[in-house]
Amino acid sequence: MRGPARRGETAPGKEQAKAMDEKALFSALAALSSPAEARRFFKDLATPAEIEAFAERWRIARLLSEGALSYREIAAETGASTTTIGRVARFLNDEPHGGYRLMLKKWKRK
Repeated sequence: MRGPARRGETAPGKEQAKAMDEKALFSALAALSSPAEARRFFKDLATPAEIEAFAERWRIARLLSEGALSYREIAAETGASTTTIGRVARFLNDEPHGGYRLMLKKWKRK
């Protein structure tokens, strides 16, 4: 029988539990019906710093999608590092998840 998982290793069954927890989280997010509900949930779920980081990334994604500003101009406007801006740009343009693009389309329709 295998002993306890070493640091960096995942015990058997933990990956499945993590996947189920992630699915439950995303289901909870999908059940939110208003910005007020989302605010209440995130105030309980995340630290103020995490919420600030999410908000900053969302603002960067919106600015990048507009295409009017350079990375340096976005950094000056938001206070974010060019590394963070580059990371958001990569997820916006190159990564297959398409989450930023999906939400930008939905957000622009409102």
